[in-house]
Amino acid sequence: MMFKGYKDLPEVPMTWDTTLVNITGSWRTIKPILDPEKCTKCYICWKFCPEVAIIIDEELKEVPKIDYDHCKGCAICANECPKKAIEMVVESMEE
Repeated sequence: MMFKGYKDLPEVPMTWDTTLVNITGSWRTIKPILDPEKCTKCYICWKFCPEVAIIIDEELKEVPKIDYDHCKGCAICANECPKKAIEMVVESMEE
């Protein structure tokens, strides 16, 4: 299926059956850090996240939160963000 833009995407992200069951955040070597000052709450990051690791409350129009237990650090959210509000940083071993 081809999408012309983010508005053509389904309203909810597409998930695999085990995405939310298995905690896989420890697989990451880089992690997304969201800058709330740059975020326009467009939720494109949420629509593209293959792991459903972006948490939003569209009704409250809050800045998205990142579920680091499930985020694998793929950087799709950072690449798709039109305002570059998400920066990928190297994961430190102390965390």
